[in-house]
Amino acid sequence: MAIALIGAGYWGKNILRNLRELGVLRKVYDSSPDRIRELKDQSPEIEFSNSVDEIFNDKAIKGVCIATPASTHYQVVKSALLSGKDVFVEKPLALNTIEAEELVNLAESTGKILMVGHILRYHPAVEKLKTIIEDGELGDIHYIYSNRLNIGKLRTEENILWSFAPHDISVMLFLVGKEPEKVEAYGAAYLQEGIFDVTMTHLEFPEGIMGHIFVSWLHPFKEQKLVVVGSKNMAVFDDLTEEKLFLYPHKIKWVQEKIPVAEKADRIAVPVERKEPLKEELIHFLKCMESRYRPYTDGEEGLRVLKVLERAQNALTSKGGRR
Repeated sequence: MAIALIGAGYWGKNILRNLRELGVLRKVYDSSPDRIRELKDQSPEIEFSNSVDEIFNDKAIKGVCIATPASTHYQVVKSALLSGKDVFVEKPLALNTIEAEELVNLAESTGKILMVGHILRYHPAVEKLKTIIEDGELGDIHYIYSNRLNIGKLRTEENILWSFAPHDISVMLFLVGKEPEKVEAYGAAYLQEGIFDVTMTHLEFPEGIMGHIFVSWLHPFKEQKLVVVGSKNMAVFDDLTEEKLFLYPHKIKWVQEKIPVAEKADRIAVPVERKEPLKEELIHFLKCMESRYRPYTDGEEGLRVLKVLERAQNALTSKGGRR
């Protein structure tokens, strides 16, 4: 099953490594001559294309993985689908819902796979957390919050909301199983005018479930943590610790039936399979190409995430944001 990679930069290099390990990488295209020279020196066995059109016209290539800047996703995905390729594209699917809906409809009409890179959906800890919720171990879900923070790669073509938050929006939609009824967002642009460095997004789901997403690339330390608070138990997914998933069986005891007192308990580590989420994601893409099954994070799921992003962006824009 021959796959081509379009974009071998910051994240594309990780996709390249996994596609090589899976034995399906046929060609690579990147717009940077320096990057191509570097990759050729490191991996002389890789075949490089001179243009994306060369990839699209290669009948032996059945699918493409796209890891180009977000602003190019719509046009590159559209061209790939029209050339008859199945497509895996890194998030976001596009930069607005109109373009995303067009891509979803195009994939449907051409019978091609369209999958969006919402990597946490394929994380074993997230899949286990979903099972725990469905089994009722947490009880009724009260609220979910996530922190995705770092003093990391600063971008100029997209703000922190579009760079970091899609992962957590995708996970919350997956865990709750419903779309939010209300979306609010607050943020600030400290380094570049109009490019938010920090945002807080507030989501209100049906049945009173609340969600909060705090993202920043202007933070003193790295943190990737998601907390789910239920009526019976609490769960924490921490992607930066050796053990990824924990249960906190804290209880609330009512004294004289009117005074709530917290009874804390030791956390319990939940066993989780040790698998690389990106590799699991790409394996899923290959399986969907072979079976023609709809991916977990198909174009429709990418569109749902994009709708939440747009609502959050509109809220940010209406408030102006500090500069």
